[in-house]
Amino acid sequence: MLFKRKIYENLLDWKEHSAGEKALLIEGARRIGKSTVVEEFGKNEYKSFLLIDFNDAGEVVKNAFESYMGDLDTFFMLLQAEYGVNLYPGESLVIFDEVQRFPKARQSIKRLVKDGRYHYIETGSLISIRENVKDISLPSEERTLKMYPMDFEEFCIALGEEKLLEYIKSCFEKLVPLEEKLHHKAMLLFKQYILVGGMPKSVAKYLENNRTFLEPDAEKRDILELYRNDINKADAKYRSKIASVFEQIPAFLSRHEKRVRLSNIDGRSAYPAYEDTFGWLKESMMVNECFNCSDPNVGLSINEDRTSVKCYMGDTGLLISLAFTPSEIAEGELYKQVLHDNLSINEGMIFENAIAQCLAANGYKLFFYTRYSEEKHRNDLEIDFIISNGSKIKPKIYPIEVKSGKRYTTASLDAFIKLYRNRIGRAYVIHTKNLSVKDDVVCIPCYMTMCI
Repeated sequence: MLFKRKIYENLLDWKEHSAGEKALLIEGARRIGKSTVVEEFGKNEYKSFLLIDFNDAGEVVKNAFESYMGDLDTFFMLLQAEYGVNLYPGESLVIFDEVQRFPKARQSIKRLVKDGRYHYIETGSLISIRENVKDISLPSEERTLKMYPMDFEEFCIALGEEKLLEYIKSCFEKLVPLEEKLHHKAMLLFKQYILVGGMPKSVAKYLENNRTFLEPDAEKRDILELYRNDINKADAKYRSKIASVFEQIPAFLSRHEKRVRLSNIDGRSAYPAYEDTFGWLKESMMVNECFNCSDPNVGLSINEDRTSVKCYMGDTGLLISLAFTPSEIAEGELYKQVLHDNLSINEGMIFENAIAQCLAANGYKLFFYTRYSEEKHRNDLEIDFIISNGSKIKPKIYPIEVKSGKRYTTASLDAFIKLYRNRIGRAYVIHTKNLSVKDDVVCIPCYMTMCI
């Protein structure tokens, strides 16, 4: 089952403007649909395409990279003969799939792009992990594009809800609430997205099985096993730490402050001992990291406090399958709680992860903010997310509070606005209710996060 993916537009833009000068490297976690969308792109946009999957490329292919980079006529002759594909100068695409499995192919990009005969796309996961780049020189003739699981918009398109998406976007632009029945419909779609997630095979199982949740859950558990296998191949120096953090993500997120507590893993460890661990998880794109910003200014990264981190799963559907046992899923109680508006289970763990996923899919680097009170001996101000518009001309930050319950206060957000009013473009509360505007705060339903 093929789904419309928004990244396809990026591929078209690359082909039109940059393909003659740069190869395109598509980086993302496993099973998010990289290979599928690139193969579809090759079929639709080129006279021919040749796909080399380095999961199972034979010795003839690997030897071609090792021995014939100085003789590209022979190199391309061997590839065409091996795959039975005719390549046409200026009209063919060559795809290096799972290129991290054979770094020598990535290194060859410099020479191949300079040769100019064909266009090149590389795909892979764990591409930037130290083990996969230590013996090669990275080509400057390479443009990186990050790909994520299906976002809420793509999920709605898969379910045939394009008109509702247009209406949601229109309401956001005008800052008006949806008609109430359509608001409830949009909320139900978002809850389905939370439960199924954005892994294409999981979404396909959901649609193929009359929108039941058991088959998608089985698919997600298979993906989690692939992730565990990848972790088991990590450098032995930090492999066990990666595995420990990964398995404990639901436990970290179920706590009130959502932050990773290293003392839960190893009572004697501080962040520097785990820097490679978090670096690996970030590069794998299995997770979305969110660091504390000690001074919430437009240059958020400059004031990044890497000793305080939240670690969200890259896909909320995978989080659910990681957090709950197959028997808990089979009983259906979790689905009932989510579908019947009880999103406050586990203190909003699932809900906040979904918002982090939506923001990451929109290209935002995630930060949060806390202020410690010496007088109270605790944090007295916490903001769930802070994002920046990245503008050099009119720089602004956007604080975001996530509220999964029906009743809540905005004391932290109000205090934050008073402290940093001149820096703020707009303050948001993301909740389960319809859109409303209260003084300096825009309260939007969770499905509108895609519009930020």
